[in-house]
Amino acid sequence: MGKIILARVDERLIHGQVMVTLSQKNGVNSIFVVDDVVAKDKFMRELYKNAGSRTGQKTIVVTPEKAEFYWDEYEFKEYNCILIAKTVKTIYELVKHGLPMKELNVGGIAQKDAEKDVLVTKSVYLNQEDALRLKELHDDYGVEDIYFQATPSSSKSSLQDVLKQFGL
Repeated sequence: MGKIILARVDERLIHGQVMVTLSQKNGVNSIFVVDDVVAKDKFMRELYKNAGSRTGQKTIVVTPEKAEFYWDEYEFKEYNCILIAKTVKTIYELVKHGLPMKELNVGGIAQKDAEKDVLVTKSVYLNQEDALRLKELHDDYGVEDIYFQATPSSSKSSLQDVLKQFGL
C-alpha cells in the first residue's frame, strides 16, 4: 500500500528547487500531479513528467477522478508520494473521497478576485470558502498538519494564524 507523505497546493505544480528539496523528504519515491488541464493535454503531461523526473522521483500526472480511482483500486500501489494540486478545492475533494493525508503544505496561490481573496502569506491568497475547507480538513478529516510555506527555506505560517484573518 502506498502513502501520501506530503500534499501540496501550488498553482505552479512542479517547479525549481522547491520540488527538488521536497522530493528528498524521507520515504518519498514518487510525485503525483493531480490536475484536469495538465492530465488531459499530452504536451503538458509530458512536460510535467519530465520536470518531475529531474527530482529523481517517478512522476505520475492524473485527473482528480483518476487519482481517486488509483487510490480506490490500488491504494497507490508502492508509491509513497508527494501529491500536488493547484487548488485547495482539489485537495479537499480528494480527502473527502477518502485519500488519507496527514500533512498539507499550501505553497502558492495567486489572487483571483480582488474583492474576495485575502493575502494570507507572501505567496498565498485565500478566500473564505477555501479557508473553511482547510479548517474542515483539519477538524473533520484528520489532516493534522496544515501550514503555509512557499519554499522549504521560508518561514511557516500555521493554519490557526491564517484562519484568524478570516475570523475563524
